[in-house]
Amino acid sequence: MNQTAPEYEPQYKDVPVKTSSEAIVSLISAILGWLGFFGLGGIVAVIFGHIAKGKIRKSEGRIGGDGLATAGLVLGYANIAITFMGICLILLVIFGVISAGAYLIPFTGTWVD
Repeated sequence: MNQTAPEYEPQYKDVPVKTSSEAIVSLISAILGWLGFFGLGGIVAVIFGHIAKGKIRKSEGRIGGDGLATAGLVLGYANIAITFMGICLILLVIFGVISAGAYLIPFTGTWVD
């Protein structure tokens, strides 16, 4: 006699998977971060991306959108990094650590004295 335990399937099998609204917000704000809301869009994308990932992980398959959250996180972190580097470059030029004239020498054909 073969006594194997019956396989039980989740009760919510036929329930359609709902996409996480936090994942959608993460991706939209990440895209907006690249379209002009530099830094702020990236920060919002990272925050909502991590919230979405946590909710999706805890939902046991009832909530989807993991790929959207991941895309929002990647774009958000990249946006924050590039914004930070741009701010650092601007500050270095403002405080005179980097001379803007040195960048213009190849384009003007003259030396700055």
